[in-house]
Amino acid sequence: MSDLITHINESEFETEVLNSDIPVLVDFWAPWCGPCKAIAPILDEVAKDYQGRVKIVKVDIDQNQKTAVNYNVRGVPTMMVFKGGKVEATQVGAVPKGRITQMVDGLL
Repeated sequence: MSDLITHINESEFETEVLNSDIPVLVDFWAPWCGPCKAIAPILDEVAKDYQGRVKIVKVDIDQNQKTAVNYNVRGVPTMMVFKGGKVEATQVGAVPKGRITQMVDGLL
């Protein structure tokens, strides 16, 4: 995993995501999820491509169930892009890099 991607927990969510000055792509994932593992290298590439313009964080739904429930995460991977503390885009499931960048580009 890239050092540009941060794993956060519920206590860090407000600071790292909701109060961020730049858009944040949140990857809700689980260690047992095959598709989550499949998109990890894609998210590493996206983190490099958008360094300084978009922050990428990962939230383990098993360890942070309250946050997952708050954002109605029903399946993993679920990616949400937050801007100004609000969910502006959501993508459920493993998708190609172009689909992720399209979601992010719409908010830059």
